[in-house]
Amino acid sequence: MTISDVDIAPAASSGDPLLRNNVTVSGSTIGPTVMFAHGFGCSQETWNLVAPHFEADHRVVVFDHVGAGNSDWDAYDRAKYDSLEGYAADVVEIVEALDATEVIFVGHSVGAIIGVLAANRAPERFRALVLVSPSPCYLNDGEYLGGFENADLEALIESLEANYLGWSQQTAPVIMGQPERPELGERLTDSFCRVDPAIASHFARVTFLSDNRADLARVTVPTLVLQTREDAIAPPPVGRYVHTAIPASQYVELDTSGHVPILSAPDQVVRGIREFLS
Repeated sequence: MTISDVDIAPAASSGDPLLRNNVTVSGSTIGPTVMFAHGFGCSQETWNLVAPHFEADHRVVVFDHVGAGNSDWDAYDRAKYDSLEGYAADVVEIVEALDATEVIFVGHSVGAIIGVLAANRAPERFRALVLVSPSPCYLNDGEYLGGFENADLEALIESLEANYLGWSQQTAPVIMGQPERPELGERLTDSFCRVDPAIASHFARVTFLSDNRADLARVTVPTLVLQTREDAIAPPPVGRYVHTAIPASQYVELDTSGHVPILSAPDQVVRGIREFLS
């Protein structure tokens, strides 16, 4: 199934970004705001092992990208979300609706790149970025090793579009990268299977075929890159590239493998963020 096979209404009901993106606010009412953004095929629940650790001294904000979790799926507008800039615009609208400044944005996977774009759009709203397993470009390009050749990416996307549920069951454990802990692969599979297949197919094409390398140099806020030692989706050279391309960023390699350390090693992610903020 592809995005064109279903009738997805334009964003007629998206007037309130807090409702549109199912925004949840918890934690301290006086502490700085830390905002968590999930990656492809996930929802705000992916942060359940990380976000609560910041509630004692931060206002914690989690949300669902449109088409994921309990967001307003009727707000999905293919034209708007034909670029990651559409998702970045949502992030800025959420921050503005919360009247938040000095936001610490923590994004996982494509959520990290969406955070880069949001911070570049409204740098006055953001204090810092934490990029967990980011990739600005998945395609190999000369000396840049994104991890995939064009034919490989096209095959991956076509497989996803043809049978999203089957693709999820096969691919989620590979993405998780924790074969000795199959329950984590099952958890990610379950998350993938709760996303609208048509929207997920379009989001995958936008995610995997985007090239946001040029946006990294425009980042003006302190940035931390958290990278695992092995990652089938965004390998370590990609994380190091992001670190090199963002001025004055910090790079930390976590002692775990896989693309989703927020599930496989949440304690290390929490510690990395805490040390960065301190």
